Amino acid sequence: MIAGVCLALMLVASYAQQTDNSYIVKTKNAKKALAADAAGTADSLQNEQKAHDFISENFRFYSLCDWKEDMKFMVMPEKYDMVVKTFHDPLQNGKEVSSMTLRHKIMLYKGHTEASDGRSHINFLCQDNNKMYYYEIPNGTFDDYCYGKMGVPTLAYLGDVDIAREKLVGKTLFTKAKQYRIDTDYDSDGFQEVTMNEGKEVKVVAVGVGTRSFPVKIIVEDEEGNEFYQNVAISKTNSGMRDDEFIMDNTKFLFAGSFELQDALMEVSKNLAEYIGKDVHTKYSTNMITQGDGKERTLKVPRMTSFTIENILPKRNSQYVTLTLKEFESRRIYFKDVTFTNVDNVTGDIDGRREDFFGYLFAMGAGKARNTTQAARAAIREGRVILRMTEDEVTLAMGEPARTVEGTNGRHDWIYNRSNGKLLVVQFDASGTVIGTKVDRTGSKAPVRRRTTAAKRKK
Repeated sequence: MIAGVCLALMLVASYAQQTDNSYIVKTKNAKKALAADAAGTADSLQNEQKAHDFISENFRFYSLCDWKEDMKFMVMPEKYDMVVKTFHDPLQNGKEVSSMTLRHKIMLYKGHTEASDGRSHINFLCQDNNKMYYYEIPNGTFDDYCYGKMGVPTLAYLGDVDIAREKLVGKTLFTKAKQYRIDTDYDSDGFQEVTMNEGKEVKVVAVGVGTRSFPVKIIVEDEEGNEFYQNVAISKTNSGMRDDEFIMDNTKFLFAGSFELQDALMEVSKNLAEYIGKDVHTKYSTNMITQGDGKERTLKVPRMTSFTIENILPKRNSQYVTLTLKEFESRRIYFKDVTFTNVDNVTGDIDGRREDFFGYLFAMGAGKARNTTQAARAAIREGRVILRMTEDEVTLAMGEPARTVEGTNGRHDWIYNRSNGKLLVVQFDASGTVIGTKVDRTGSKAPVRRRTTAAKRKK
């Protein structure tokens, strides 16, 4: 217990000694405000450029044998490095130096030498304190060692970070993984994993250093203002991992495993580009993915709901694409997987789901007009119900109710099942305006029934 506390104090103290370091970037969820400079200008890329071309043209892999003098790295110790020290101080007879005292310090490569005892040293100048350090190769000569995957422990290659900052900050990307991260504390490497919908449009707001294995930390922001990040290996210089180790869950730690460039996608989806920016409306009610209160959820969207198609993201190895849709009134973003492939002439189905066919589900042009207040639009974006909302506005915020309950004098309730097992009851007056809400903590899950329309009530 005492050792753990001491280690934590060392970590914080080490961090506090750092000068302003623009390589350390955090999502805005971190408890301490970030003042680092995340400036950078993104170069324009050709619309036809593909993601793998972007990587191969901009990020070169350097084996240790090919390192050039003054290549820049940052010390990013992991748990193992707290026990096994990496660097030696030549001015103190080769005394080992704690990795934590060098944490977040920048090291410039200064070649390799042979010591008098025959050991090979890889030399570095610490940019922060202007002192020399060396890493001693465990066995064999430099030439024997440099072709292996290990490289120099603890060191994250900053060349990739600099290029990624220049090329990506301000760029539009689309998410490809399901799991991303948010920072929980500025003074440590603490993070929380969050689940995101694949194909979400995001903008790169900062690029910094991640870890030794995955050195490029890419922070993105979605349209709702939520920030999250992924640490990725791009050139894999000194990552300590081979290509064949980026499998299973590790694929998300490659740039192409977590992000897709907008420009690359436009080449894939050029045949569908004519639909982007067009207005459509639903001919039938359908489930769509949206985000409210920072969480992904599925809503039943009613027929005659109008959208603008913001983007079309092809799904790999599939005839389906993901539509990014902005609803007219609320400006809320929805996602829907559809196919543009013709339906079967006999069954009328595509994989047994005719409603996934774009031409079946959507009609071109706007549907029924809906007038919403500014307060209602804000609530709709967050998936909340407020007083004086109309039935249309409640449907946009919450989807179709599980069932309805008729009262007296035209008053009626809509019942929604909540994820915590409780029921949300939305109360309307005879005109269809919200007059109150309540949570039923005793009722069981409401059975789904066909919604009674206002017209039927009036009869």
